[in-house]
Amino acid sequence: MKIVKTLLLLTVLIAPVCGSFAVAEEIVVYSARNEHLIQPLFEAYTKETGVAIKFVTDKEGPLLQRLKSEGANTPADLLITVDAGNLWHAASEGLLRPVDSKVLAANVPANLRDVENRWFGLSLRARTIVYCTERVKPELLSTYAALGEESWKGRLILRTSKKVYNQSLVAMLIAEFGEEKTEQIVRSWVANLATEPSSNDTQVMEAIAAGQGDVGIVNTYYFGRLLEKNPDLKLALFWPNQGAAQSGVHVNVSGAGVTKHAKHPAAAVKFLEWLSSEKAQNLFADANLEYPVNPKVAANPEVAAWGKFTASPFNLTQAGALQGAAIRLMDRSGYR
Repeated sequence: MKIVKTLLLLTVLIAPVCGSFAVAEEIVVYSARNEHLIQPLFEAYTKETGVAIKFVTDKEGPLLQRLKSEGANTPADLLITVDAGNLWHAASEGLLRPVDSKVLAANVPANLRDVENRWFGLSLRARTIVYCTERVKPELLSTYAALGEESWKGRLILRTSKKVYNQSLVAMLIAEFGEEKTEQIVRSWVANLATEPSSNDTQVMEAIAAGQGDVGIVNTYYFGRLLEKNPDLKLALFWPNQGAAQSGVHVNVSGAGVTKHAKHPAAAVKFLEWLSSEKAQNLFADANLEYPVNPKVAANPEVAAWGKFTASPFNLTQAGALQGAAIRLMDRSGYR
């Protein structure tokens, strides 16, 4: 009888200890950010905390549809995607939950996160002017709107309006100038096009390098990627709207939010906080030649070499809220 009691006592004492090792905490991430950009982050976090991360990668559209279809049965705890317009759409569809975190509030500037704290920017990219250094003097450049002036007729190359990056740019112009003035700007761009809009930013730069045009608008990390392949590239970045009375360069983010039906919301918030931290910011941003959102973290030297700029202070929530208006405006303006 004593032996039985002893065994029962040992079972009670040992079970909680064994249980803590038997069930490792894990979170599930749906990501529209490419696997090679996020997997090193997941591995670093697991190594540091012991929390396992399972992930699914796809385009943002299919991932949002999947979250909608799965509803309360979704295994996803966190959504990572690119562009504030896509993050806003996920939030507006009720797919993300508000997060009350002093850590995130301290690490992510207010204009780079949702006004209701349903998503947070984690890396920053600027959508800025690129020009041919052999045919354009930078002092002739000034603002986004000025690309519609007569001097740039037949010299401007743009990416298609179908991409969310340009939709967000135009949405933020609407936020700043209103629809009427923004439509004038977009129509002037269309009048100055050297060729039909390209399908991606790399094609925009390659066309400029080939002499088909002289100036364009691209995301900074595309410029960095092309420069890595061709260090002798005769292209450079220009930071528009830098005057004292001007709004600054249009910026956007890659970011994330905790899903509405997350099974491990506390663990997802901890991971999100870690992604915004000083130790993780360069891991997140450097992989894609982006800027950290955390103001305490310096940009990668390769990125910093492109020069300093003043960014627009407008809250990026408007990139999504005004996206529909931007799409309709571009269509009316003949921007395809």
